[in-house]
Amino acid sequence: MQSGANARATGGLSEKRVVSYTARHFGVREEEVFFRPLTPDASTRKYYRVAPAEKAEETFIISLYPSPFNPHDNSYLDVTRLFEMAGLPVPGVISVAGTEGIILQEDLGDCSLNKWLIDAGTAGDESGADKMIGRAIDLISKIQATTGLAYEAESVSSRLAFDVDKLTWELNYFFDHFFGSLKQRQFAEDAQELIKSDLLAIAAELSSRPRVLTHRDYHGMNLMVDKHGALRIIDHQDARMGPATYDLVPLLVERLLKPADEIRVEGWQDYFLESRSSIGLPSIPTTELRYEFSLMTIQRQLKAIGTFSYQTAVVGRGEVYEQYIAPAIATVLRAMSKPGIRPYPALRGALESELY
Repeated sequence: MQSGANARATGGLSEKRVVSYTARHFGVREEEVFFRPLTPDASTRKYYRVAPAEKAEETFIISLYPSPFNPHDNSYLDVTRLFEMAGLPVPGVISVAGTEGIILQEDLGDCSLNKWLIDAGTAGDESGADKMIGRAIDLISKIQATTGLAYEAESVSSRLAFDVDKLTWELNYFFDHFFGSLKQRQFAEDAQELIKSDLLAIAAELSSRPRVLTHRDYHGMNLMVDKHGALRIIDHQDARMGPATYDLVPLLVERLLKPADEIRVEGWQDYFLESRSSIGLPSIPTTELRYEFSLMTIQRQLKAIGTFSYQTAVVGRGEVYEQYIAPAIATVLRAMSKPGIRPYPALRGALESELY
């Protein structure tokens, strides 16, 4: 870990804010505080592991916002309260300093579900991996069962939705940063209009699907395996209403370097239907789920490609994100070939020309 003294000597204002707050919260001198900046994901927030002393038995996480916030209007705190009311496993919030842009919370460790599954694969523990994925899917069902509570509690998540505007914004983000920022590709006006028309059609179809509460970014890096082996949910501040398959798609097909085993994916779709049914959620016909999952895969993966492209071309973090772009495009093209999915010829052609 890095000391407060080092932060004052070599760190920026963010580090100094973290050290100063930690010292005051724990009643120690700044030079006693130890902290470690954590690798950022695609987020405007910064995260730090902190402790009141070098050999402290327990560490904590500070989420540092770029500016002060009102705790009563903070979406992370709002959704955390909602999830806690529903018995969903999120990190405990220990203290909030809105004027300093700081949330101090429980430290869940460094083992994400992605890392756990990689380790399980290396060890040949296929049964254990299947059980963990099943537990992650069960949590999706429990999030969806919280839909009514979100409205009753007037959570911010109940006032947000994957409507046409939101879904279209995400798809335009893909267009701007994949074809623009990353590929520097110029389309003729009529060709661009045809691609945008395909993107709008995808958004319109998905926005018409029945909505439930979604986490909004439910991939294996946003699920942590704590020291007791329990799955915990993080990065839930953008929860909103959306299609039932929205969270299932990133869990099963996102951030993969090899194509997902489609037979296994369909098996997990069936498990998802059973999981929902087991807690009393309305049934979804299997053919409807398969269709929505394919369409949701197209939209969600395109949005992810936009994020990967932005992080690569604009932020300069290609060493982390660029590797996922081509596999995601391939996943989109496979989903476009599924039963019932419209051809989206302009979009398909533009993607194929970049992949092959």
